[in-house]
Amino acid sequence: MNKLIHKIGFLAVALVMMTGFTFNTQAQSSDAGVKIGYVNPQSILASMPEMKAVQQRIQNFTAKKQQELSQKEATFQQEVMAYQQKAGVISADAKQKEEERLGQLQNELLQAQQTAESELQQRRNELVGPLLQQIGNAIDKVSKEMGLSYVLNTTTSSGDMIILYASPDYQAKYDITQKVMEELGMFN
Repeated sequence: MNKLIHKIGFLAVALVMMTGFTFNTQAQSSDAGVKIGYVNPQSILASMPEMKAVQQRIQNFTAKKQQELSQKEATFQQEVMAYQQKAGVISADAKQKEEERLGQLQNELLQAQQTAESELQQRRNELVGPLLQQIGNAIDKVSKEMGLSYVLNTTTSSGDMIILYASPDYQAKYDITQKVMEELGMFN
């Protein structure tokens, strides 16, 4: 039984090694015409002159939603305090009805918070979406002009770096961030 397991393990390792060798050989032979560029769209977006106005509109929208939620929360807190003051003198049936009503108000407050978050995200998408489309179009144009096969994003949406190293020669040749900014009419 152990010999059979060892043979299967050996065959699996050999198969993986052969597949990897074949893949590497194919990749090396077909990569001659592949050019890979990279870009930092978040940096471009942050540098766009339109972004200042977009950020201000998002801040105004956020402040409006926060004010609405603060008012609803204050109303809910007042209702809870009123209940607490009269809880000792009302009947058990009235207490139960009041607690159900407060539970409903709390659920409405939570729903209002979720709705506000959703509306804020939708507003962000509406305002930033056209800018991202412009960036995408500029990336396409620069990529075609440079004859690039692929363009990678240098960071994730949370700001984590994806491309951890590129030689200075490669950076000078294939980091298209500056060229995309120039295509968009931005000059740093």
